[in-house]
Amino acid sequence: MAAIFVYFILPALLLILGLPIFVVLTLTATAAIVFVAHVPTDAIQTAMFGSLDNFPLLAVPFFVLAGEIMGRGGIANRVVNWVVSLIGGIRGSLAVTTVASSELFGAMAHTSVGTVVAIGRLLFPSLTKHGYNESFAVSLITSSGAVAVIIPPSISMILYAMTAQVSAIQLFTAGILPSLLIGLVDAVYVLVYSRIKMVPLTDKARWKNIWASTKEASWAIGTIVVIFGGIYGGVFTPTEAAGVAVVYSLFVAMFIYREIGLAELWQVIVNSVYLIAQILIIVTGAGIYSWLMTTSGIPQQLIGGIEALHLPGWQMLLFVNLGLLLAGSFLEPPAAILILTPLLLPVVATAGINPIHFGIIMAVNLSIGLYMPPFGLNLFAARAIFNVPMGTIYRGVLPFVVVNFAALLAITYLPSISMVLLRLGH
Repeated sequence: MAAIFVYFILPALLLILGLPIFVVLTLTATAAIVFVAHVPTDAIQTAMFGSLDNFPLLAVPFFVLAGEIMGRGGIANRVVNWVVSLIGGIRGSLAVTTVASSELFGAMAHTSVGTVVAIGRLLFPSLTKHGYNESFAVSLITSSGAVAVIIPPSISMILYAMTAQVSAIQLFTAGILPSLLIGLVDAVYVLVYSRIKMVPLTDKARWKNIWASTKEASWAIGTIVVIFGGIYGGVFTPTEAAGVAVVYSLFVAMFIYREIGLAELWQVIVNSVYLIAQILIIVTGAGIYSWLMTTSGIPQQLIGGIEALHLPGWQMLLFVNLGLLLAGSFLEPPAAILILTPLLLPVVATAGINPIHFGIIMAVNLSIGLYMPPFGLNLFAARAIFNVPMGTIYRGVLPFVVVNFAALLAITYLPSISMVLLRLGH
């Protein structure tokens, strides 16, 4: 009973009190060592720093820096403007543009909140101007920005690959179709919504505008080509791709678009360091927590308890999904992945779930959790950015939660959605 209190109830209480997640993890680990685990106190620093001694983790700071450069250097804006020029002339085209732009920006910036901020600043005024009410516009941006958790090369996927000891490239490949499926169901929903609400038509796409925006965005689009082409072409690993992305985006931002000078570069680096530090300190806290959890025998007891219930595989996956959705509404995806992967991976293994497939299931769950009321992180980000009452945002996001939960069930129970590209590659 003491172990259950320390490992589960205590961190929940600390989260309710509003403590940062790294403080929650460190205090919980310390309490476990003192009262439950009875291991030397120097095990804390050994496990914490040992969790950072992982080569794939090097991709995280590089991708964070690359994303910051793309956001500040005009690269991301040009890609979004390119998408806007391509989609037009149909009812709901601006809303579909928001979904498509979020997918592309998420692939470049690798951060959900960053996607919400960037896409919101670019498209929120246009959405409200062209007939979409404030609740729908904010909720669309809030929910579609969460795709950054799923679409490769996602930082959350890198952390899962590191924790689950699976190939990051295979995980990226498996995430392509699910992320597109999420975008597709969102696009279908907004098209139906736009037709029901009779949202005014936007200007038709014109070849002149398309050509001009494509020419302007060609170097920016090259960023995506370099990252994905390099990874899937076998030219470099995801970690090396992150480094190449930094060099390429810095070159484009400083010498092609000339939107970043030395002063702006310093600010970009400082902002990136803050975000990188937040991620890595969570990694260290989760490292000691996960190590203590694993050595405590709790995962083994959990597996035994689940096996004793004799649940069919589909029921077990449904309970796991509901648990992950709940966790995702309280925890940031990196923290949730680092904490829950060691706990849940042995559980789903008993049902014969491929760890790559489960990584995608986990990512989709946590992405939905980001905008699931009442505590999803994107909800509070949207409240701060757009100054809209939380009740308005809650009402608007519920349809997106429903349609994306349907997509989640399809991804969960149809493994081929995630695994087909991997099979084609062999």
